[in-house]
Amino acid sequence: MKQQWPSLSYQEGKPTYDTLHMWTQILGKIKLVQLPWKNHSWHVTLNLIPTGLTTSLLPYQKGQFQLDLDLIEHQLKITTSLGEHRNFGLEGLSVSRFYQKLFALLKELEIEIKIWNQPVEVEDPIAFPEDHLHNTYKIEEARALQKAMLAMSAVLNEYRCGFKGKSSEVQFFWGSFDLAVSRFSGRKAPEHPGGFPNLADWVAVEAYSHEVMSVGFWPGSEALPEAAFYAYLYPEPEGYKEAEINPAEAYYHPELSEFVLPYKVVQRSEVPREKLREFLNSTYRTGAELA
Repeated sequence: MKQQWPSLSYQEGKPTYDTLHMWTQILGKIKLVQLPWKNHSWHVTLNLIPTGLTTSLLPYQKGQFQLDLDLIEHQLKITTSLGEHRNFGLEGLSVSRFYQKLFALLKELEIEIKIWNQPVEVEDPIAFPEDHLHNTYKIEEARALQKAMLAMSAVLNEYRCGFKGKSSEVQFFWGSFDLAVSRFSGRKAPEHPGGFPNLADWVAVEAYSHEVMSVGFWPGSEALPEAAFYAYLYPEPEGYKEAEINPAEAYYHPELSEFVLPYKVVQRSEVPREKLREFLNSTYRTGAELA
């Protein structure tokens, strides 16, 4: 029986994705200032939960707190270890209003936090308190994205567990707005040149300090205007871009320097998880042999 994964349209979902991107950056920057540094910036990533995305536990003066972006009830939820709860609805909010509401409630709970209020990894960033441009939240688009990420996360977790070396968890990177998991060879890599928009080069240098293969999912971007899975190695071994990868619908994107498998290919297949697993295993096996 065909497994149902939701259909995703970058063209229809883009306004909602752009707003969610900025909201997740605010949550991620709160993690950044509250937690000690972990290699490859793994301390700042968000985690999937059944209802959306979460910061998981964060320390503050009186204990612990957590921020959940609930894409089922369509609320931002704050929970503290003292049993305090606060929330507000997401519909109709600009990035500016989201920012103001969140920090007002944190202050009410005596959680004192200051973040650098500029987005990263985007062209022409708008400071969060001044961002009235991104103000779209369509329930159906947010829910479809959440359902898709939950469906693929099971496959990505299985892929992660098949590797005995150093590997990341399945993580949501709010800078690039993607879900990813990475495997490391253990060998040092050439220094990364950086160059990501509005991101300090030292962050990329540290993130790519060792040979790495990353696979993951984007809901789309200007460079690749469709939802897709990706796979890449840093540094890229000779012959990788010319390699034959399975399934047949996968291809090498020369501008991104990554193998790409359109999400719709997986979503429309008879067994989506097997189609995705084929892509993950093929790109890893090919990359590992060439490297």
